[in-house]
Amino acid sequence: MSALEKQLHLGRLPPRPPLPGGGGQSGSKMRMGPGRKRDFSPVLWSQYFESMEDVVVENETGKDTFRIYKSGLEGPVLLLLHGGGHSALSWAVFTSAIISRIQCRIVALDLRGHGETKVRNPEDLSAETMAKDVGSVVEALYGDLPPPIMLIGHSMGGAIAVHTAVANLLPSLLGLCMIDVVEGTAMDALNSMQNFLRSRPKTFKSLENAIEWSVKSGQIRNLESARVSMVGQVKQCEEAASPECPKAIVEGIIEEEEEEDEDEEGGGSVNKRKKEDDTETKKEHLYTWRIELAKTEKYWDGWFRGLSNLFLSCPTPKLLLLAGVDRLDKDLTIGQMQGKFQMQVLPQCGHAVHEDAPDKVAEAVATFLIRHRFTEPIGGFQCVFPAC
Repeated sequence: MSALEKQLHLGRLPPRPPLPGGGGQSGSKMRMGPGRKRDFSPVLWSQYFESMEDVVVENETGKDTFRIYKSGLEGPVLLLLHGGGHSALSWAVFTSAIISRIQCRIVALDLRGHGETKVRNPEDLSAETMAKDVGSVVEALYGDLPPPIMLIGHSMGGAIAVHTAVANLLPSLLGLCMIDVVEGTAMDALNSMQNFLRSRPKTFKSLENAIEWSVKSGQIRNLESARVSMVGQVKQCEEAASPECPKAIVEGIIEEEEEEDEDEEGGGSVNKRKKEDDTETKKEHLYTWRIELAKTEKYWDGWFRGLSNLFLSCPTPKLLLLAGVDRLDKDLTIGQMQGKFQMQVLPQCGHAVHEDAPDKVAEAVATFLIRHRFTEPIGGFQCVFPAC
């Protein structure tokens, strides 16, 4: 059990957090108003998944261990691949939503270099290597007779899902779903990615601090998902004074108590408290990002270049979920007009569509699977087939 998992167990967390009334607000500052302090405490994976497993993959050079989270006993396997910097825990709330709608099994995978997966060469994040990892994990789980599988990937994970499908690494592949990843917009975004990564805090003074930042910065707009997902994005520094973990940065987060003190007593009290907090921070073990995404830049082009045509070339039924129709590039626009894949736009979401709107994504995926007669609805779920 990792240090993070031990901390979560010791926290005596509630059985399931309530669904928050609204999503997070993007921006550097956010006032909650009197009496509206939200709970940013972390939540265990076991509130959403039924089991966790470390899958050992052996090859000619040794062994690699891949962390997976599972739910469900019947139906097709939905193999979930997360985006860059995230982990399998980003699918937690979606898993609860989809399991309640259709007969299916969930396998959410921590890709190499991410989450709790431990491989000998975590720096190799090439599309070819990660696609082979996916095939190897499925083979280790199911042998020569894998069940029907639908690959679902978000962002980087969507690209890896396509590369896995094109390489025919999953012979029992039923369908393919990409979430908010399009070659044209992805390639354009790469130019500003380093600036975005530099703008993020380097460290956090606590898990709660990291969760609060993720919601208030708009990275994850759904507090419920952030409370379980951010645990997979950050790790505890070994030493508080380590050169890799400088003093915690708490950018853009305003504690409600500090706001009240500032209003009632003036700025002096706040400054005094800030000094005390800084002293405490130095004594604590800080948290930092599990993976330094800036160092993976040499692989970015390989993830996304040619992705649209690769997606269109896959012979299986395909689904594309987007946060906005403006994300479509030329090849996908033509392909969509020709009916080569099903598309659905989920507005009012950030890039982490499956975290911001897990119920809507679950409904879209469930409808897709039922439409193609890959599974059956449960719990009275009624699908509404989209127009496109």
